[in-house]
Amino acid sequence: MNRKWVLALCVVISLALTADRSAGLATEYNPSSISDRAFNPAVSVILDGRYAYFEQDPGHYRLAGFQLGGEAGLGPSGLSLGHSELAMSANIDDKFYGNMTAALHSHEGETHVELEEAYLVTLGLGHGLAVKAGRFLSSVGYLNESHDHDWDFADPPLVYRGLFGNHLRDDGLQLNCIAPTAVFAQAGAELLHGEAFPAGGAANDGVGAYSLFANVGGDVGVDHSWQMGVSHWSADVEDRAATGHSHAGHSDNQEEPATACFSGESRVYGLDAVWKWAPDGNPSIRNFKLQFEYLNRKEEGTVTILGSEPPQAASYDGTQDGWYAQAVFQFMPQWRVGLRYDQVRADNTGSDNDVFEEAGLDDESARPERISVMLDWSNSEFSRIRLQYNYDNSRDEKDHQMFLQYTMSLGSHGAHQF
Repeated sequence: MNRKWVLALCVVISLALTADRSAGLATEYNPSSISDRAFNPAVSVILDGRYAYFEQDPGHYRLAGFQLGGEAGLGPSGLSLGHSELAMSANIDDKFYGNMTAALHSHEGETHVELEEAYLVTLGLGHGLAVKAGRFLSSVGYLNESHDHDWDFADPPLVYRGLFGNHLRDDGLQLNCIAPTAVFAQAGAELLHGEAFPAGGAANDGVGAYSLFANVGGDVGVDHSWQMGVSHWSADVEDRAATGHSHAGHSDNQEEPATACFSGESRVYGLDAVWKWAPDGNPSIRNFKLQFEYLNRKEEGTVTILGSEPPQAASYDGTQDGWYAQAVFQFMPQWRVGLRYDQVRADNTGSDNDVFEEAGLDDESARPERISVMLDWSNSEFSRIRLQYNYDNSRDEKDHQMFLQYTMSLGSHGAHQF
């Protein structure tokens, strides 16, 4: 179906359900209660900092077979600020909820402020339906919707770094439906602007990407719960550049580095599963979480080295995929230990090997992999200190990495996902 017609259908359904629901809410609507909270949003600040040690130079990081972009770098060595956030959220009125999150981070000695999320969500549509509009983290995959401070490890899985630049975030519209069934059943679709990595270019008059997702889950007795999900993301890509992390180097006849750009079709397929255990359903003393995700991307198009002299271009047909599995065990109050294994691989073919090398898409038959171990201590739900070690075999030379990280939350903060 044409994406514009899908978008129009989502809007019509939402407006119709809102009108149908408004009659039932009229007797419950209290203007004074909305006025009381109109200027009293929930405000939270996330303070994040770390000490990082890398045996290899983090500035020369590359992932064989992947055109890196977004925030896919390793970050600086030594002491630094991490990914701090300022968030505000509130019910706007009886029909809308709003949220805004701004991220603050340092890069090359400068502090940058980025609008990470800014969206509204409809309330009271009925039939399990909700519409989200604005800038938001996509519901593709399991981990993608989680902010950095919600991660169980100090860094993202390799497959998220390689495919999404850590996060898949875009401007757009999401339609989400939770079915009235005995087990948890959710399905949804997103229409996206397609400007942000890994799309780029905002094709099709600013509707350059879309996604579909579905999740099911439930409880097994009192102690166990589970969830499984599938997802799909697709984009028409126009001049997607590797934003500062590509393998592109200096051409012979220019002073500035050449920029590798991809144009064509990009499609991602995902599968995820989560299982949780807590004695008597109470996770405060002990709990265990097992988490798995697999993502596969297929791309076809053209890679061009902008600024090269003479001009260089090559046809490109690529497949990249990867998975991770992690287990986190809270063995006593305040203390958790975690183990993660992840790997990625690429199978890319094209008409010009030199262009591939410049773009960072030469896979060299490599199978990047990594093992991570972490231990963290939380004095309360608002503070956490984490120590993590990575044995990283994802680049040309093995890298031993250490992180000492603190994450502190000030103010009220929304509930985390399952």
